[in-house]
Amino acid sequence: MSEQIGVIGAGAWGTTLAILLAADANRRVNLWTHSPEGAERLARDRANERYLPGVAFPPNLAIVADDDRLAGPHALYVMAVPSAHLRATARALAPRLHPETPVLSVVKGIEEGTHRRMTQLIGEELPGRSLAALSGPNLAREIAAGKPAASVVASADAELAAELASVLSSDRFRVYTNADLVGVELAGALKNIVALAAGMVDGLGFGDSGKAAIITRGLAEMTRLGVAAGAHPLTFAGLAGVGDLIATCMSPLSRNRRAGELIASGVPWPEAGTRLTGVAEGVSTVTGALELAASHGVEMPIAAQVRAVVFEQHPPLAALAELMARAQQDELVRDRASRSG
Repeated sequence: MSEQIGVIGAGAWGTTLAILLAADANRRVNLWTHSPEGAERLARDRANERYLPGVAFPPNLAIVADDDRLAGPHALYVMAVPSAHLRATARALAPRLHPETPVLSVVKGIEEGTHRRMTQLIGEELPGRSLAALSGPNLAREIAAGKPAASVVASADAELAAELASVLSSDRFRVYTNADLVGVELAGALKNIVALAAGMVDGLGFGDSGKAAIITRGLAEMTRLGVAAGAHPLTFAGLAGVGDLIATCMSPLSRNRRAGELIASGVPWPEAGTRLTGVAEGVSTVTGALELAASHGVEMPIAAQVRAVVFEQHPPLAALAELMARAQQDELVRDRASRSG
């Protein structure tokens, strides 16, 4: 790859990836933020103190707010803005981004209304580009601190996936490849909904047994929808599926788990959102996920209760009672007619 890489989005994960990519001194990494004031602060501090306190920027990492700084030949663009803003950002930057440069999405979501996956959305706004997605149990603060982790990059273009895995990998960050772009993206988006539910279990004080049940049955929901949408079922047993699900449901660093915990303790959404450092993507994803599920005839009872609690002020205890009162069934039954669970 050539020397210049553009990372679009200066949140925790975008900043972390920019730092990782800039570990190679031969690269110039442009970390783009939509706010000139934010860019000035990041450039002055040479760190992102809001999201990654104490992690210094390498000298070859440049902070940019001028869209023109993303123009010209680049080896790669990394899309790292929140899912709710991805379409508008891609549309606004489309005239500047080099048309032959591949785009790596690290955004986890399903668009409400269109129920598009993130690479589908990017493909609509930036047509003709080679696309890939990165997903896995990747907590930004841990990775920025140099703690070991693994991830998976997915693309319909096997050569691109292998090249990106090589570019992103280091002695502390191992990247696998997967041809199942649909599965990797859906797993990464859907696990945030389950993490909201897991956080609600924590907020209600119901213990690890209850949370383990939510995680396990949540994984079943994720897999059902993924397979119905054309994904490989084993993807959900991999890093983008169960790996990311465990990290997001269990870690105190998880914004989605924390959001669920706050809501269950009596803090309504969106007030709970103001108490987070960053975005709880499960909130933006749940409606689009349920729309996608309905289009495939897939029932997602946990996701449906999460949406009711977050957006309809349904009491978390009542949501739990409704899940517990569902009709009994064989755990492994596969009803292809209803795909229920």
